[in-house]
Amino acid sequence: MTDLIAKTGIDRRLADIIGPTIEGLGFELVRIRMQGGRHPLLQIMADRPEGGIDVDDCGAISTAVSAVLDVEDPIEEKYTLEVSSPGIDRPLTRLKDFDVWEGYEARIETEEQIDGRKRFKGILRGTEDDEVLIEIENQGEQVTIGLKFDWLSDAKLILTDELIAEMLRQRKAAGIIDEDQFDEIQTEDDDQTSPDEET
Repeated sequence: MTDLIAKTGIDRRLADIIGPTIEGLGFELVRIRMQGGRHPLLQIMADRPEGGIDVDDCGAISTAVSAVLDVEDPIEEKYTLEVSSPGIDRPLTRLKDFDVWEGYEARIETEEQIDGRKRFKGILRGTEDDEVLIEIENQGEQVTIGLKFDWLSDAKLILTDELIAEMLRQRKAAGIIDEDQFDEIQTEDDDQTSPDEET
């Protein structure tokens, strides 16, 4: 396994078909999932390489991907296409993601048990060769362990104040957030008059 972008055979096939189109628009494919059932759903998660994607970007990706899928026709039944951003607590699907988000808290799951556990929660410490480094608590001490990327079944960031601040910084840098669009935040203290000011 080279990444967690596509897990199943159909997901990998779809990724091969639509990946070049998404990259051609200047975005990266973060994750793709084809979910079956009565109403099949094709979920595509994309982002800019530098971070920050908006609703119009998702619309552009949806239009381009739909055109490619209509030509290639890899899905026999009717399905719904859903294109979204990774969100703040984004999935980590490529080895490079663990370097990009070094220093932030994450939750990692492995396919098989490692030292009696399959779930690891801690601070990302980058990568070393093909291993993801994560600092976890072990018997009251903080230790950094390495997990081979091929062992992972799932990984995602955990929502923290630091992560929210970084996402806002990225979106502001990408021009997605314009601070002039927002009113000044008013606190409860601003609304209350102190006893000295009462007439």
